[in-house]
Amino acid sequence: MKKFNQESVPYIHVENLNDKDENIVLLDAREPREFEVSHLNKAICVGYDHFDLQKTIQQLPEDKNNKIVVYCSLGIRSEDIAEQLKKAGYKNVFNLYGGIFEWKNKGNSVVNKNNKPTEEVHAFDKEWGVWLTKGIKIYE
Repeated sequence: MKKFNQESVPYIHVENLNDKDENIVLLDAREPREFEVSHLNKAICVGYDHFDLQKTIQQLPEDKNNKIVVYCSLGIRSEDIAEQLKKAGYKNVFNLYGGIFEWKNKGNSVVNKNNKPTEEVHAFDKEWGVWLTKGIKIYE
């Protein structure tokens, strides 16, 4: 992670994230095709390639102190999105260290586009997919 991130946004580690906490907003910075395969429960897909800050802000609570956790596959794209949220005035923004890969590797559940539990995780590509050690890798 140190090779790709500036750590401009504080990390939150998988062990410290409760995806059942109603006060946390989870933002998925992967592309919609990745999100449809699986995502953290109650996450909002904001994408990366065509990320729209204003559209995303409309989906967030008005209180800019609300806890927001942004994630992607490993935590690289999510740092970029989280930086934009911080620049827009959000104070409590975190980047999920290791992303959905680390989440799944630690035995946590993910859901598919129908919000049903699944073992499938979009592994982005073969190079990055080596970091996903649990679950079923999907590359489509």
